[in-house]
Amino acid sequence: MKWLAVAVLPITLILGAVGARADLTIEITQGVDNPTSIAVVPFAWQGPGPVPEDVAFVVDGDLARSGQFAPVGRADMLGMPSNEKEVFYRDWRAIGAEYLLIGRISASGQELRVDYELFDVLRQTRVHTGVETGPVSEARMHGHRVADAVYEKLTGIPGAFATRLLYVSVTRVPGGKDYYRLTLADSDGARPIVLLESREPVLAPAWSPDGKEIAYVSFETDRPAIYRQHLATGQREQLTNFPGLNGSPAWSPDGNSMAMVLSKDGSPDIYLMNLATKNLTRVTRHYAIDTEPTWMPDGNSLMFTSDRGGRPQIYRYDLKTGATERVTFEGAYNARARIAQDGRNVVMVHRQSSDFHIAILDLVTNRLHVLTSTQLDESPSIAPNGSMVLYATKSGDRGILAAVSVDGGVKFRLPSREGDVREPAWSPYMNR
Repeated sequence: MKWLAVAVLPITLILGAVGARADLTIEITQGVDNPTSIAVVPFAWQGPGPVPEDVAFVVDGDLARSGQFAPVGRADMLGMPSNEKEVFYRDWRAIGAEYLLIGRISASGQELRVDYELFDVLRQTRVHTGVETGPVSEARMHGHRVADAVYEKLTGIPGAFATRLLYVSVTRVPGGKDYYRLTLADSDGARPIVLLESREPVLAPAWSPDGKEIAYVSFETDRPAIYRQHLATGQREQLTNFPGLNGSPAWSPDGNSMAMVLSKDGSPDIYLMNLATKNLTRVTRHYAIDTEPTWMPDGNSLMFTSDRGGRPQIYRYDLKTGATERVTFEGAYNARARIAQDGRNVVMVHRQSSDFHIAILDLVTNRLHVLTSTQLDESPSIAPNGSMVLYATKSGDRGILAAVSVDGGVKFRLPSREGDVREPAWSPYMNR
C-alpha cells in the first residue's frame, strides 16, 4: 500500500506537541554588523511543579535568529530580576546590555500567563510591558509571541516568530522507495508534526490565507493530484484528478478560490478553481508551459512562470482585463515568484551562469538584487512580515532549508538531523 498515513489530530494536539524532537536545527551563519545587545533573563516561575517551558530561552533564540540582536549569555548576567524593583541598571551597563527583558510565568489549571517587561538600559526606563495568556500546551508559542512584541518594539517591524512552517522531508531508503513526510513545525523548527507520510512524492505545500488549511500535491494515486487539508480536524479533500499535470496550488487572498496548473487540455496552463462549486476557469491559453502561479496581495492579478519567450521568465496576468505582461528581464532564467504582503517585493529563483540563486525584485524601481551565493537554491517562501526569505538549498549532498533577510544581511540554515528537506512554505500570521 503506497499510501501510509494522514495525521487526523485536533489542533490543540498539533500545536501542543511540547517535547517532540525538532527535525530542524538552527545554524546562524551571518548577522548584521553591531547587533543590538539584549539580556533576556530567565522568567520567574510562580506555579507548582517544574516550569512547563523555558519561555525566555525561546525568546532568546528567536531574537538571535533574526540576526538583529546579540543576546547576553546567562552566565554573564549579574542578577536575575523578575520585576522592576529588582532591576539595577548599572549591572546591565557593566556587561554591555542595551536592553533588558524580564518576566514572570504563572499557571491556573491548564492556563498559562506570561507577564513581561522591556527596559532601555541606557535611558534607565521601562519601554514596554505585555501579557500573554493561553493553554499550557502552547507555552513555546507564548515565547514566540513575546519575541514578536519585543522585535516590533525595537525595530518597528512586526515579528514573525509566532508563525509556522510547512516542509517536505525525504528519508532515503537504499534499494527501496523513499519516505516523503509533509511536516508542520514552529518557525524555529520545533514541535514537528507529520501531517502526511507517503512512499510517493509530496510537493508544493501552500497555506490558506487564514492559516487553518493547507493544500499540496500528492502522487499517492500514481499521478499528481491536488489535496486540501484542514489542520484542526485532519480532514482531507481531493480537489483534482485530471489526466496529466495537476500542480502548484495557490490560495487566493480571500480564500474563495485556488490557482493551479493543469494540463488536461493540452499544454500546462493556469486555472482558477472556485472552492465552493469546484468550477474551473482557464486563465492562460498558450502553447508554452505556464506554471507556478502566485497571487498579488490585492487579489486582482497573478504572477506565473512561463517559457513563452523562449526561456522561463515571470509574467503578470490581470484578472479583470486579461492582459499579460512580462515582469522579469534581467537574466536568462527567473521562476517560482513569491510576493511580499506589501505587493512591492517579489522573491524568485534567478539563474546566474549555471548557478541558481534566490533574488528579490522591487516592482517600483525594477531593481533586482541577488540574495544568496550557493549553487542550487529553490522554492523561496517569504515571511508574512516581508523581512526574511526561506528557501531550499544543498549542503554537500543533502537538501536543507536556509533563510536570508531581504537585504541579504542576515542568513541562517535549518538543516535536518535526518534526510533531505525541501519545499518550504512560511505560514501567514496565525489567529489564536
